[in-house]
Amino acid sequence: MVKVLLTGGSGFIAAHIVDILLEHGFDTVVTVRSEEKGKRILEAHPNTPKDKLSYVIVKDVAQEGAFNEAVKSDPPFDYVLHTASPFHFNVQDPVKDFLDPAIKGTTGILKAIKSYAPSVKRVVITSSFAAILPGEEATDHSKVYRASKTFAEKAAWDFVAKEKPNFDIATINPPLVLGPVVHYLNSLEAINTSNQRVRNIIQGQMKEQIAPSGTYLWVDVRDVALAHVRAIEVEKAGGQRFFVTAGYFSNKDIVENIRQSHPKLESNLPPSDSPSDLPENIYKIDNTRSQEVLGLKYRPLKETISDTVESLLTVGV
Repeated sequence: MVKVLLTGGSGFIAAHIVDILLEHGFDTVVTVRSEEKGKRILEAHPNTPKDKLSYVIVKDVAQEGAFNEAVKSDPPFDYVLHTASPFHFNVQDPVKDFLDPAIKGTTGILKAIKSYAPSVKRVVITSSFAAILPGEEATDHSKVYRASKTFAEKAAWDFVAKEKPNFDIATINPPLVLGPVVHYLNSLEAINTSNQRVRNIIQGQMKEQIAPSGTYLWVDVRDVALAHVRAIEVEKAGGQRFFVTAGYFSNKDIVENIRQSHPKLESNLPPSDSPSDLPENIYKIDNTRSQEVLGLKYRPLKETISDTVESLLTVGV
């Protein structure tokens, strides 16, 4: 049986990856920061045998040798999906909060795999559209995040080129990731940064004025999760970067989709004649590789927003 190590197992994207790995028949081990999070994942999959889903604790991905024990396994791992990396705007120290965990976490797991898990054939790394964009100085938190993803991904490609390990790598590069939060992580505090805009809209925080969209590309979390799994299933995915996006959106589009799918929330929404800030002459995108190599068929925004709102209403937003 094929065995996979998934880092950052309680994260927004990783929680969906767990479900897909199990559906596709992979023996799955997740890394988590605490016993509590590990137990929560197991409790959410009560019908899954213990040998099909388990967890190991990695408290701090930025620590030297953090993954050394986690990658050791009997039977050994065939693949590793590395999703563990910070993304939030509550930054006190850009280096400690963002850059170290992203860069050291990525190089650390690659070193551990090379030294202690020679059976691993491929490592799939969660990168970001931010790593594709032209670089800018890290003068605010979003740019620090962009830098962390850019440097972490570059460090991974450099490692493979220099160290020539037994495995190859592939990266998944999504833009803004929207979609339902799995129920066992569903709390107001645990909402990922991207979904916070949906929460803010349904709470009435944009009733007077729709906030600037900031970014105009999006993708459903379930499609991002599938991309990770397909990247280990498709042989020719090795050595490639995959820009995974469903296309363009604006906060106005989110508002209108909520208006259609959840009319009971009308009183919290801005007027229907509120303007959109989506530029007329917007940049071109190309997600062909993700469709042709990974076989992705992207969900429409309408489905994503409806499901996201439903998952947030479950916790009483």
